[in-house]
Amino acid sequence: MDSTFVKCAFAALTALTITTTAASAVEQNCRFIREKPDREACYKRQEEQLAARRKPAPATDEGRTLETLRQLRQDDDAVYRSISNICRGC
Repeated sequence: MDSTFVKCAFAALTALTITTTAASAVEQNCRFIREKPDREACYKRQEEQLAARRKPAPATDEGRTLETLRQLRQDDDAVYRSISNICRGC
């Protein structure tokens, strides 16, 4: 194997390990705070951050959705008109 590739892979793995460890440490550090008001404030901040991450993205393309539905309706109507002109066992 190429030693350059191994070095890059090791560096990437090390960076990934450090970032995931830091992220998990941020989430778990509240339980080590001894003062109750500070600990509760920390938990409240974590809840707000979690709620912000879970919040769905606002629907910005609602006009486009309505236009797509209109186009689908027009296509359906055209198909129904063409089907009604077919003789079914005359």
